[in-house]
Amino acid sequence: MSTSLIETKGVSKIFGAFTAVDKVDFAIEENDAVGIIGPNGAGKTTFINILTGNFIPEEGRIFYMGKDITDVRIEKRIEMGIFRTFQLVHVFDNVSVYENLALSYYRKEENRSVPLNMFLVNFLKKKDIRRKVEEALELFHLEKKMDDIVGNLSLGNQKKLEIAMAWIADPAIFILDEPFAGISDHEIDDILVILKKLHHKKTIIIVEHKLSKLTEIVDTLCVMHEGQVIASGPCEETLNNPEVRKSYWKIED
Repeated sequence: MSTSLIETKGVSKIFGAFTAVDKVDFAIEENDAVGIIGPNGAGKTTFINILTGNFIPEEGRIFYMGKDITDVRIEKRIEMGIFRTFQLVHVFDNVSVYENLALSYYRKEENRSVPLNMFLVNFLKKKDIRRKVEEALELFHLEKKMDDIVGNLSLGNQKKLEIAMAWIADPAIFILDEPFAGISDHEIDDILVILKKLHHKKTIIIVEHKLSKLTEIVDTLCVMHEGQVIASGPCEETLNNPEVRKSYWKIED
């Protein structure tokens, strides 16, 4: 039996005459960090959508802890602990940082949604929620922002908050879709400091274009091109792979 936490075998996703993901094999061990890179249109986001259940593949199978989850719906995968953040931040803009974190923790613990106004009135004062939120605020350097309305935060702080909202729900797998997109180098470095604290404590998959930043926090690089994985392995070895040099770097040896 495979020791991988999540694994795909020959998965493909086809849109009409276009094959976005083409027979991809992928695996990640528990508490490892894998970066997925490739040019625009390589199939990275489509592949992430397959892992999270947004798309069901036409071919191949997906295994989580050895169990076939190919046809499991997205809500069930979230319950299993497969969490994803997005290029465009998904947070509640009209309430505070503290309230966003508390609601994310409550929804995971209770395994149900609750109207925001009911949550704020009835649940926010629970001791276990307060304790967990305070831990997240400290870990993600958001203590000074705890009472700020999220819509007023910078994009970098919103991205930190989104990652914190996933962390507080204790995911088995963090899937981060371009966490550095649209933010400054200073904001990227702030997020890197936090992700390094999670390194080898959580299983992390990151899709990202900023390669120099990505290699600071991942153990393995997986390179996609035209829907296929053309190389996967340790960062330096993978970046020097002849096929990667040709397809990704456009270098002819």
